[in-house]
Order: sequence, then C-alpha cells, then structure tokens
Amino acid sequence: MAKLSVKDIDFKGKTVLMRADFNVPQDANLNITDDTRIRATLPTIKYILEHGVEKLVLISHLGRPDGKVVAKYSLKSVAVRLKELLAQDVLFLNDCVGEKIKQEIDAAKEKVVLLENLRFHAEEEANDANFAKQLASLADIFVNDAFGTAHRAHASTEGVTHFLKSAAGFLLEKEIQYLGNAVQNPAKPFMLILGGAKVSDKIGMIENLLPKADAIIVGGGMSYTFLKAQGKQIGNSKLEKDKLDLAKSILEKARGLKKEIVLPVDNLVVDNIDLNAKSEIVGEEIPEGKIGVDIGPKTIKLFEDKLKSAKTIVWNGPLGIFEMDAFSKGTREVAQFVSTLGAVTIIGGGDTAAAIVKFKLESKMTHISTGGGASLEYLEGKLLPGVTALTDK
Repeated sequence: MAKLSVKDIDFKGKTVLMRADFNVPQDANLNITDDTRIRATLPTIKYILEHGVEKLVLISHLGRPDGKVVAKYSLKSVAVRLKELLAQDVLFLNDCVGEKIKQEIDAAKEKVVLLENLRFHAEEEANDANFAKQLASLADIFVNDAFGTAHRAHASTEGVTHFLKSAAGFLLEKEIQYLGNAVQNPAKPFMLILGGAKVSDKIGMIENLLPKADAIIVGGGMSYTFLKAQGKQIGNSKLEKDKLDLAKSILEKARGLKKEIVLPVDNLVVDNIDLNAKSEIVGEEIPEGKIGVDIGPKTIKLFEDKLKSAKTIVWNGPLGIFEMDAFSKGTREVAQFVSTLGAVTIIGGGDTAAAIVKFKLESKMTHISTGGGASLEYLEGKLLPGVTALTDK
C-alpha cells in the first residue's frame, strides 16, 4: 500500500487522533453483545501506546443518531470495555469538539481518551471542513484504523486528512492487503461465494470479479432471482422482480466468459418464516406458496465439490437465514468445509462475518473483514475516500 503506515511515524511526545470503528451491537441495557470491532483495533492502539505517544485520542461513531444527541448511541460502554481490554484507564469525554474538550484532553492524566459519538454532530457525515479542522486541532498526527467507514467521505475519515499527516492503522492496512490481493492478484483457482438477500447489492462486485473468478457460487435470497431468471418456479421466495433482466444478463455474460455460476439444485422451504415452521426439502423448483430459506443437502455437496480445489475464496453473504438455527445448516456446513481447505479465505463483513462468528470459525479463516459496505465497494473495484485521503509514502 503506497500510503503511510503507523510504522512510518515517529510518535514520541505526540498527541495522536485515531479514527476507530467502535460501531458495536448493544442489547436493550446498552451492554455490548459483540466486541469484535473493538478487539480488531487493539494492535494499532497498543503499538501507538508502546511508541512514546503523549496522548491517544480515539474517535468513532455508533449507530445512526442523525446529528442529534441520542443516549442509546453513547460510546460510554465502549470506554468501559476498552479499559478492560487494555488493562489501563480510559478517559471518556462527553463531546468530540470544542475548546472545553481540548482543555480536558490536555489536562488528562490518562494516556487514552475516548471522545463521544462523532455523529451527534450533523457536520460529521456532511464532511464539514470546519468540523474536520476542529477534530484535527486536537492532535499532531491522524491515524485511520476504521475500515468499516473508509468508503464514506466524512469529516473524521477524509476531512481531517487535509489538516494532519495521516497514516493507516494495522487493521486498515490488513483489509487493503487481503481485499486488494483478492481483486488484483488472487491465487487460482479463485472462487466467489455470494449470498444475502439482494442481487442489487452485489452487482458491482459480480461485474468486477466475474472475469477473474473461476466460478461464482450463489445461495441465499439472491439465488431465487437467478433461478427465476432461468425460468424456474420459486414459489413465494425472495424475488427482485426488477432485477430479473440483470440476472439474465449476468448469466449470459458468464457463459460468454466460460465462467460457471453455480446455483442451488435443492432448497429447504417453509410455508411461513418463523421458529416453529414445518420445513421440507424440495428440488430446484419451489412449489407455489412455499418460501426458500436455505440450501438443501445436494446443494451443500455441490458447493463443496466446486470449492475443494480453490486456492482463494471470497465469501460475501450467507446462504440462508442463518440467524434462525433451523435455517442455518447450509451456511454452517459450507463455512466448516471452507475452513478446512487451506485456501486463502476472505470473509466479507456484515452478516457473513456474523455467521462465521456464530459458528465459532473466525480463527480458521484467513481474514474476516470488519467493513460490510466498505469491503463490498473495495471488491467492486471502487476507490475508498478514507484510504485515498491518507498521506502518500
């Protein structure tokens, strides 16, 4: 990566402003239910602290407060968790800009300071230059380790880089390395597993990676639009009617490129989606009134047979409604199989990452992206403003 990394920076005696992605899920009592994103930033935080920094000022967003102060989106709980993970005090301040905040940072005895949710200010998402300048005035150097927001040109990702020397943290660097290799130079055979609800979410990725991939394996809700485009019956399964022509054109393009798009040959179906729904396995054709919720056993076997020779696998989107145990078998079994292959396995963020964590397979995958939208856009071949804006080496 031709951008400055934390390893290129002399932190001695400096105050560092670090953009992290602490957008973590919380329960009704505001307890953090999954701290993966916090843990993912620890290598960068620890490296900066070990290299003579005066203060480390951490900034992040949480949820979508839309420019207003919303108590349930406070980062207070993150400060508590960070203190536990770092085994040192973390000072939490109740805003992220202003003279008072500046004074409190300067006076702080703690080395690590976490500021309140950036998105309590509408100027953050508007990439307001004055707001970015106020953030930058808190420090001497900027480090971005928030890959999950790198596809957004916000004040804390793009704007702030106009005022400070800016470097990539280890997590951001790792994301770019693995996703970049998958896009530019994957070890072959290169297989793509696509799932999730919508074809429309994955169009750019399919178009960018279809010429490079040896096969594209499609499951989840989006597979029914492809099956329908082939003239198959899909009952009441998820369908993007307005994307049928697009699905047909993708299938034709794949044929022209002599690339295989592998679709389900059997499906787990129900009458209605609830925990106690009676399910059955049907073939490629889904009967009227039935809803496809997972791939069937023959499809699991088919997908595994296709994947066993892969050297690189990029997976974006679950193969069924994995959140409900009764409909999680397809995603779970394919994930377990993929984890044994010894291939480079890159898991796109969001639901796919959540599924891998649910099945306790994270340690067996090469890389799990922390950025759903960001990893998708990077795999589409788009430039990410939060990465492009960093200082060149």
